[in-house]
Amino acid sequence: MNRLNKTIASVFGIGLIKGGGSIAAAVVCLCWFWLQQDGKFQYYLLPVTILITALGVWVGNKVEEHWGSDSSKVVIDEVAGMCITLLFIPVTVKFLIIGFVLFRFFDIVKPFFIKKAEALPGGWGVMADDVLAGVFANIILQMIVYIN
Repeated sequence: MNRLNKTIASVFGIGLIKGGGSIAAAVVCLCWFWLQQDGKFQYYLLPVTILITALGVWVGNKVEEHWGSDSSKVVIDEVAGMCITLLFIPVTVKFLIIGFVLFRFFDIVKPFFIKKAEALPGGWGVMADDVLAGVFANIILQMIVYIN
């Protein structure tokens, strides 16, 4: 397996750390906050999120034969899901924390049909449950933003 695939899938080794999924999601929150301080990066968030998701499907296919199906070493799926959670949300510490908690809840508990999405083949199965967790978290976060 290509070292680059491992590096991308584990997000520079974060996936090799215990609790890597939560750490990767927290790193996304920090980067999201930092990158939006000047307000210019907001126009790139959707394309970057799509690119990360597509890259996750691709490397998910590559590493699955060596690391197994939906290995905990693969955390690019958490990165994509956390990005989806934060799309179109005002960047405040409060909303980043709420988004983090919501995403991790949906990613860990996997209610509704989120768990079934893992059954998709290869990289699609790796990414789909986290994408759906991000969508559910984003919807609830949008409602929270609206009422605040």
